[in-house]
Amino acid sequence: MTVPANEVPDASTPDSPVPMTHREVLETLSGLLLGMFVAILSSTVVSNALPRIVADLEGTESGYTWIVTATLLATTISTPIWGKLADLTSKKRLVQVALGIFTVSSMIAGLAQNMETLIAMRVFQGIGAGGLTALSQVILASIVSPRERGRYSGYLGATFALGTVAGPLIGGAITEHLSWRWCFYVGVPFAIAAAVVLQKTLHLPTIKRPVRIDYLGAMTIAGGVSLLLVWVSLAGHQFDWASWETAVMVPGGIALLALTVLVESRASEPIIPLRLFENRTVVLASLASLFVGVGLFASTIFLGQYFQLARGDSPMMAGVMTTPLILGLFVTSTVSGRAVTRTGRWKVWLVAGAATLTVGLLLMSRVGWDTTYWLVAPAMLVVGAGTGMMMQNLVVAVQNEVSGPDLGAASSFVAFTRTMGGAFGVSALGALLGHRVEEHTTEGLAAAGIHPPEGHGGRSIPSLDQLPAPMRPIVQAAYGDGIAEIFLAGAPFAFFALVLCLLIRERALRETTS
Repeated sequence: MTVPANEVPDASTPDSPVPMTHREVLETLSGLLLGMFVAILSSTVVSNALPRIVADLEGTESGYTWIVTATLLATTISTPIWGKLADLTSKKRLVQVALGIFTVSSMIAGLAQNMETLIAMRVFQGIGAGGLTALSQVILASIVSPRERGRYSGYLGATFALGTVAGPLIGGAITEHLSWRWCFYVGVPFAIAAAVVLQKTLHLPTIKRPVRIDYLGAMTIAGGVSLLLVWVSLAGHQFDWASWETAVMVPGGIALLALTVLVESRASEPIIPLRLFENRTVVLASLASLFVGVGLFASTIFLGQYFQLARGDSPMMAGVMTTPLILGLFVTSTVSGRAVTRTGRWKVWLVAGAATLTVGLLLMSRVGWDTTYWLVAPAMLVVGAGTGMMMQNLVVAVQNEVSGPDLGAASSFVAFTRTMGGAFGVSALGALLGHRVEEHTTEGLAAAGIHPPEGHGGRSIPSLDQLPAPMRPIVQAAYGDGIAEIFLAGAPFAFFALVLCLLIRERALRETTS
């Protein structure tokens, strides 16, 4: 299907306009940074409210992870599509559409009366967030050279950190003093403000050209990733690992992804151009981004459960307690971004970041429900520091390797692999957590000679205040031990990212956008 559209040549084409000044770049990015803040806020604002949301809607541990996974899955699938559309049509219009999708779905999510409705709206929130995340990277790459991009990537990292630290605090306060439903409304004013600012500040030259959207490729990618993700989330709980469901889902998902390769090889405007895989740096950096996603999202999601269900903190206090993680991410993303701009060297930050993240996850695997906070805080700081050194610099490394026509697809592909790693990580680790908590609780109750009361036998999220006094420390210990095991399971992924980063060949950053 061919449809007319506006294309933005931006600074990545041979006919690029005069380079922008620092002030002009910041004015252009102001609305994008606000939009990215909205995307991050949509995930983090509910993190500390999730135990209460799931309890109110009578959900389970599986439902807990799917509130998160639904958004990550939608973001994962939609990111390369948004990125490809950015190569074909008006980036400004795409950002406004993404903001609209996010705003409407957020308002409906706040009205949800059951888990099914909430999860469905989280899917649409993820679609909008995927657009905001991908397009912010694409537009930045369109107007700033790779050599200067590290400096501005630091602003993106700082925005990510701000949204990550503000979200749990805002969500915790809202949950305690108003209702968790307001967690979904709080991002709406920011989204509207972002749309207004973008309308005034985002001015890019446009030309007309026909667009061929690869609908079949989009469907096969979505189908393959979704099928495997559902399998990872439900296997071992809803059905056995060795079952007919597994026999259908795993080969089916692999077959759809294999079909994607065939479709993309024949599409005139593929969602993910296969020529990207001919570049060693693009492949290695994208794989490293996938493994980083596991550690990043596991840390931000399961820490909320650790502080509320293992340590018994309030939602708001849980947000305060995670500050070291965000501080580490904020500082290293900003410092490394400026250092990359000043020196042109980026590989050292990737290697150092992967090594730091591995150590941080191992340190977090040693914590328990009664570990003093002043031992937990440094471990969180190390995890955040490692993540901050890698996230934006992996994108810069890839953008330095590709030309203008593939800039959107390549940039979004890195984000795609990161969110895909996060989605699979949250699903698989969430399923593991549910299984381990159930085992630890059963063992603890048996050792204490306590018979669990009615309603506390499955994988439902408990309310500590409603548990009998003898049961409470047993359940807290179960969550503390289970979440520590989750971080231990995530450490090898960070180590794999380290190996991949060591294999990347560093190439001097270009000083032009083309």
